[in-house]
Amino acid sequence: MIHAPSGDTPAAYQRAYREAQPEPGGMVVRVNLEARESDWEFTSRRPTRAWTFNGQVPGPCIEARVGDVLEVRLTNHLPEPTTLHWHGLRLPAAMDGTDMVQHPIPPGGTFTYRFTLLDAGTFWYHTHSNEPVQLERGLYGAIIVRAPDEPLLDRERVFVLSDVMLDADGEVAPHDGADRRGGREGNVRLLNGTSEPELMIWGGQVERWRIINAAGARYVRLAIGRRPFRILGTGGGLLEAPVVARDVLLAPGERVDLAVGPFEPGELLSVVAEPYDRGVGQGGAEPFATLRVGPAAPSAASVRDVLRAITPLVDGPTTASREVSFTEEVTVEGEVEFLVNGERHHRADPVTVGELQIWDIVNASAVDHPFHLHGFFFQVIERNGVPTALRSWEDTVNVPAGGRVRIAWVPDDRPGEWMYHCHILEHHAAGMMAHFAVVRPSAA
Repeated sequence: MIHAPSGDTPAAYQRAYREAQPEPGGMVVRVNLEARESDWEFTSRRPTRAWTFNGQVPGPCIEARVGDVLEVRLTNHLPEPTTLHWHGLRLPAAMDGTDMVQHPIPPGGTFTYRFTLLDAGTFWYHTHSNEPVQLERGLYGAIIVRAPDEPLLDRERVFVLSDVMLDADGEVAPHDGADRRGGREGNVRLLNGTSEPELMIWGGQVERWRIINAAGARYVRLAIGRRPFRILGTGGGLLEAPVVARDVLLAPGERVDLAVGPFEPGELLSVVAEPYDRGVGQGGAEPFATLRVGPAAPSAASVRDVLRAITPLVDGPTTASREVSFTEEVTVEGEVEFLVNGERHHRADPVTVGELQIWDIVNASAVDHPFHLHGFFFQVIERNGVPTALRSWEDTVNVPAGGRVRIAWVPDDRPGEWMYHCHILEHHAAGMMAHFAVVRPSAA
């Protein structure tokens, strides 16, 4: 059976379903997902009882092209309700997978998500119910949407970074609230569901790595043997031009596309998270994988100097039309509450289709918060009052402790209920989120 979204009518759901038709040349990509308990080896020591999509962690990588319709039928075999959020995808509000637009799928129930894929890039899907528990246990997976003119590299790989807290018996440890302020970081770091695997790249070749940070709270300042790589894209797809770097910070929910290599045959490099203090202390470098360089192989890689054009939404000085303030306070019982504009689960003012939005995201707390906007892309135009030099499309941006990030975005014609929130899962669950409506001009 298909459940109609809550806060919406069955007719609106059916309309969103009908309107998701392939663009000319597109096709319907049909995927069946089953959320169920399965044994999964996060480490080689013993299997863990995980929550999986189709028996694996991460779930199946969904691949399609711009203009295709994605149709995903989710069956829930878990002992509690669940949903799917399509992180970074522009889709109808009724398909967003939050409890504002959809009744959570009960045990034994099904729901069919259907929408047209509008943008190329690296995205991901994950549960949006009881997230601190369900996502850590394994309910996440990658989505790759391709355009006709993708950069040509020798090989492409998708790496989903995450972590899990295992107890002495090798099972996922219960959540006890001890890590509420900083969010829970696991004691086992994962790349594609496995602890510190060994990877191999051919000598002299250049690969495209699509990397997703699916961790609930862990920040990853990614480095590959401290060797330079080229950043090709971020959350909203390709950049205008490649950017050379030796490390890149991925807050929870963020993605990056890299051109990695070439390396010399016989080299052994560490894929690590370099130290980064997000307000909860700074440890040492933490390995995610080892990269072994194999024998030399011919390379046909070609990365253009110009990847695409991104039209700026603003040109020159701006004035914010809205301030989104992230704060925290301690209750009389000693509990930390995470607030948006002074409220838990803030109800924000609506925005109108077609009107330019200039928002200041202000972090008045002592820890970093990754701001995630559902269903829309934005451009970061200032950080702490300084204009940004890099132009990109994003759906998630880190706001450092005590910092201010100014973003610009325009809501296109997809009215309905939407949300934004901190993507540290414990903060989101504790109230650092807001709902708002996108309305058409006649309804404003």
